[in-house]
Amino acid sequence: MVAIPCRGLLFDADGVLVDSDVAVALSWTRWARKWGLDPDSVVPIVHGRRTVETVALLVDEASRADALADIDRYEVEDAVGTKAVPGAAELLGSLPEGVWAVVTSGRRELAAARLVAAGLPVPSVLVTAEDVPRGKPDPAGYRKGAAALGLAAADCAVLEDSPPGIAAGVAAGAVVVGVSERALKSDVPVVVGDLRGLTWDGAALHLPASAVLRG
Repeated sequence: MVAIPCRGLLFDADGVLVDSDVAVALSWTRWARKWGLDPDSVVPIVHGRRTVETVALLVDEASRADALADIDRYEVEDAVGTKAVPGAAELLGSLPEGVWAVVTSGRRELAAARLVAAGLPVPSVLVTAEDVPRGKPDPAGYRKGAAALGLAAADCAVLEDSPPGIAAGVAAGAVVVGVSERALKSDVPVVVGDLRGLTWDGAALHLPASAVLRG
């Protein structure tokens, strides 16, 4: 077992708790085609960013409000196909209330829709795009999530898949565990394939050695 000392857990949503890759690709492909963009160029850059920031990279300022409204609508419509990441339900089901939070670049409506579609609980502490002035890799979201649990970020483990999210967790001062092969693109020291076999005992997050891709 690999033990990560922590008193609280801060989860990203997409790619960590829920597998929304198919839904994300569908929504952003629909959006890109409507806005005359190449989906193959758009889809790879959206992970870990707030939609408002992605849209700002791709659409002229005069059209951004309409473009943002389109992708917000598409993503909620496509949330129904979201599935839980293996091990997510078991890990969350073992945690007491008030020791874990979700910190996501998505909007609150979308984050809740995807968690519900995946059959996962919506936590009492849910930090979303609307709650921070800047998205990941800015550390504000993870600091806010930790504070809402009554903890410093340094007392928490962050579970993240995207390089911007991993950078945000590191900048917040938390210990970061990478989740999925996407996290291998970062230099985070410990990466697990999914959440199967992970447990928390109040003082540490335990990862089965068989689940560690890099450590």
